Amino acid sequence: MSAFLTVPQNRLDVAADLLALLGDTSTESRPDPQLEALMLAVSADLPVLLWGEPGIGKTAALTQLADALALPLTTVIASVHEPSDFAGLPVVGDDPATQGVPMAPPDWAVRLVEAGRGLLFLDELSTAPPAVQAALLRVVLERRVGALRLPPGIRIVAAANPRSSAADGWELSPPLANRFVHLQWAHDHEVVVRGLGGTWPTAPLPRLDPERLPDAVAFARRAVCELLAARPNLVHRMPKTETQRGGAWPSPRSWEMTLRLIAFATAAGTSREVLSMLVRGTVGDGPGLELLASVDRMDLPDPEVLLADPAEAVLPERGDLRQVVLDGVVAAVRNRPDEARWNAAWAVLTLALDTGAPDLVVVPAATLASLRQDDWQVPETIERLAGAVSLTQRADRALARTGGGGR
Repeated sequence: MSAFLTVPQNRLDVAADLLALLGDTSTESRPDPQLEALMLAVSADLPVLLWGEPGIGKTAALTQLADALALPLTTVIASVHEPSDFAGLPVVGDDPATQGVPMAPPDWAVRLVEAGRGLLFLDELSTAPPAVQAALLRVVLERRVGALRLPPGIRIVAAANPRSSAADGWELSPPLANRFVHLQWAHDHEVVVRGLGGTWPTAPLPRLDPERLPDAVAFARRAVCELLAARPNLVHRMPKTETQRGGAWPSPRSWEMTLRLIAFATAAGTSREVLSMLVRGTVGDGPGLELLASVDRMDLPDPEVLLADPAEAVLPERGDLRQVVLDGVVAAVRNRPDEARWNAAWAVLTLALDTGAPDLVVVPAATLASLRQDDWQVPETIERLAGAVSLTQRADRALARTGGGGR
């Protein structure tokens, strides 16, 4: 009998050796904007919802994040639970008439409270029925599970598959959806190929700069408030379709979340790509893009400063932002015209011609020329600008004749 058992055991030992070899992989540092955005949202103590197709690594990302933050990871499959698993089960005590009926929390919630810190991962949220989603509202918003309050050291991340990919899927209810930062999760082909070849990436995670915290808060407040002051209809705009209501959309709550995320992203010095993921995942694509455009304009130089000292002017590198600045300089001269300001504007346009694409100067130069009064002297620099404008216009006409102008 013992000889019969020995053979399978030896075979399993060899199998274990093979599995060990397959698991013997190396790592390499590689930037990951998705993970960076997730890290910032978790650091900001905001619930995050990862949207992505099954099997693309959402759980692996959560595991890496938990390891990086030294937080224990607790996974709860939302779709296999009842509402009472989150709201608590009633437990009858000695004297319910005077003491009431407490709501007993599940064991995973008790372990989280005992640990005092951790990462709560609510998986398969989109396959949870509406009654379970309603029960989860209190967990996400109030951090309560039954009679227990989750401590501040607990962070909440959920994952969901698009309805087209989820068996018996449900759209998220608007109240629940509006409490999450929605991040779209996708796989990187090169990362998968290198990982299967034995080298998996590790992403350097952002760090907050203590010296930038006050400025980051001021910048975030200014960014959000300036946009909403100019676009009051963006303060609250619930989408019309059920699918859109289950995603990110603007409300006072989500704008408050956005303000917090901008502050964290600014303090960490993150890229525009990461900031775009965060703000679009909180207030939606349209309002998020408007906010990003507004943030870009916040750092543009004041036209009056440029006109006062054009020799020291510094123009943006990006063409669209440079165009905004040049148009602003011309508009400032139109609003308060005099010869000195007109000449200073030509100096700014000459700088733009020397340091950027000539086509950006065409419209501002034509407009500025039309503002000249009869007794104003024509500056020498206008000859160079006139040549560049003429050359650009001829190139545009040639492009149109060859059929290439229908961009």
